[in-house]
Amino acid sequence: MASEDLQVVPIRHWGRWVVGALILGLLALLVVALADAQILYEDVPGFFTHEIMLGGLVNTVILAVCAQAGAIVLGVVLALLRRSPNPVARWFAWGYIWLFRGLPVLLQILLWFNLALVFKFISIPVPFTDAFLLHEPTNILITAFVAALLGLGLNESAYMAEIVRAGLNSVDPGQIEAAKAIGMTPGKAFRRVVLPQAMRVIIPPTGNNFINMLKGTSMASVIGFLELIHAANRISSGNLEIMETLIAAALWYLIVVSVANVGQYYLERAYGKGVR
Repeated sequence: MASEDLQVVPIRHWGRWVVGALILGLLALLVVALADAQILYEDVPGFFTHEIMLGGLVNTVILAVCAQAGAIVLGVVLALLRRSPNPVARWFAWGYIWLFRGLPVLLQILLWFNLALVFKFISIPVPFTDAFLLHEPTNILITAFVAALLGLGLNESAYMAEIVRAGLNSVDPGQIEAAKAIGMTPGKAFRRVVLPQAMRVIIPPTGNNFINMLKGTSMASVIGFLELIHAANRISSGNLEIMETLIAAALWYLIVVSVANVGQYYLERAYGKGVR
């Protein structure tokens, strides 16, 4: 039989059609349920642009950026200590990571916020004198923002240390030796050889952690810090429209996280040029 006489019969993927229909059916049911729910959707735009909600949005972004920036700096230092030939430095870094990764973030925030219960003052004395560089009541220094910043940032720094260490370990030591062999200083070899390759490993999990950080700021609401969740609760306490205010907060979270995703995409593309 000639090849042109053969009839091509496409394979029927009935399972795909059934699964697709089920998903569309469930989505339709969800839309119908939300349409019939007792939610005043027309009030959501007003809560979305409410002054308190916008204040919570600004505080959320500031807290997340400051905590993540501090965590990256601390994480780099801890990663270098973990790779240090000094055993004391290695064990200190290991203990730090073990401690802050082992405690829940919420617990750490509460510990920092209640530090005044055990230390009435925070003091930095000048050595060999009676003077102080700093001597202030703990309640004045550890505000809700500072407590949230310490709780989120120190916890995140432990994870960043392991991420940075994994990135540095991913670079072949032979390339560092080759860079030194052609006359590069250790600093130049780190900037020109190690860092560009390590960043390809470091950036994706760092971006994911920053997105988690944005959402993790909601835990600061338990100590009265005005972020998005606390803003939603404050607005709804006056009008009892709890779901409407929470929907407005959820929309802001989705927008902020989407912007962070875009930034992560361009960073990954910038540091991945050599492998495309």
